Amino acid sequence: MTLHSSANRTPASPHKPTTAVILAAGLGTRMRSNLPKALHRLGGRPMIAHLIETAASVFDRIVVVVGPDMPELAKAAQPHPVVVQEERLGTAHATRMAEELFGDGDVAVLYADNPLITAQTMRALLESRAQPDTALALLAMHPADPGRYGRVVTDGQNVQRIVEWKDATDAERAITLCNAGVLCADAADLRRWLAEVKAENAQKEYYLTDVVALAAEQGVVRYVEAPEQELAGINSRAELARAEAALQTRLRETALEGGATLVAPETVFFSVDTVLEPDVTIEPNVVFGPGVTVRSGAMIRAFSHLEGCEVGNNAVIGPYARLRPGTVCAEETHVGNFVELKAVKLGKGAKANHLTYLGDAQIGARTNVGAGTITCNYDGVFKHRTEIGDNVFVGSDSILVAPVSIGDGALIAAGSVVTQNVPPDALALGRSRQINKESRGRMIRETLRAKKEQG
Repeated sequence: MTLHSSANRTPASPHKPTTAVILAAGLGTRMRSNLPKALHRLGGRPMIAHLIETAASVFDRIVVVVGPDMPELAKAAQPHPVVVQEERLGTAHATRMAEELFGDGDVAVLYADNPLITAQTMRALLESRAQPDTALALLAMHPADPGRYGRVVTDGQNVQRIVEWKDATDAERAITLCNAGVLCADAADLRRWLAEVKAENAQKEYYLTDVVALAAEQGVVRYVEAPEQELAGINSRAELARAEAALQTRLRETALEGGATLVAPETVFFSVDTVLEPDVTIEPNVVFGPGVTVRSGAMIRAFSHLEGCEVGNNAVIGPYARLRPGTVCAEETHVGNFVELKAVKLGKGAKANHLTYLGDAQIGARTNVGAGTITCNYDGVFKHRTEIGDNVFVGSDSILVAPVSIGDGALIAAGSVVTQNVPPDALALGRSRQINKESRGRMIRETLRAKKEQG
């Protein structure tokens, strides 16, 4: 990150509160979606949630500007105050909607479609604004493809103005320093400049970028350069995919630095809240949905999907396992291939290694669940729980019809359908008696072959 500056003005007062105004009123028509752009997800979380969380770690207050008929977006912004831009007349107009909540300190204007800005960059913006003689500070970048970004016009080290691509001359479009849209100024100054902005441009909108030229007339305008991956806007599905890739790279690096082993990092996908303790091993092609914690020594084997769950110390999950929300696998548990757990508490050392569905169940310590076992937890209307004690052996291909309880040390014979509670240490047999009919197998085969020969 490079900070450009010059000097001579009263710095921002360090004791005054700072406010972040997040503009989120855009429809995002290029996303081709009925969902507001700011609610599209990155790393398992809406775009705006990323920005709010980061801004909350830097600024004293946050205000979110939404468009009309965006109740889901307003809800996502809670508990922060929300104002509505009833008419979409441009970014300066959207910012004016929040004027009454600026306070009397410094105000930074952020955009919901720039969700990957780091706290370090936000702090650098505030520090730049605090430099002597600084009227305004903004974020800029040198993207690999400047494309249709607004261009930052400078005079040496200081910014003169921002020109939008649609209004730029050929010479201005040749500039490679691009505007990221984010700026910071004193609240009183910003109010005054916003009142002076006019809709004299190709779009007939009130551009927030016009504030830059007004600020340059009264003092120094500085810029903080940050990486393109942080500042690139998200306006289409393709840009959303690129932002996801950038975020996943960041999350993988964090996991590796934290002491996790990723056998093939580029094939592992995280949510932003994934917690991996040191000495966790993640094999290839694993996906972490929101709300996953994996404790030290655990191994997540290939092609597994985890969401809303906790994996204990030295547990082994997968390959091809699915852990759904509400699942807790205690230490030294084993969950094997093609096993699905939903809202299951798996006790210490318990195993479910093959082709099994367990839902809404409590499984005791050291219990072994055989291949093909199913807990029938849903009756078409309600969910019911299955309680299995410690040291239970559940034979293969068993069906446990909830609600049902199986006591400690019980044994469920393979192929059983269990509909009643099983006492501790009991043997449960829930299957029809086997009958053998001598020679009948040979007779059936011969009859079938004869029919086949006759067509």
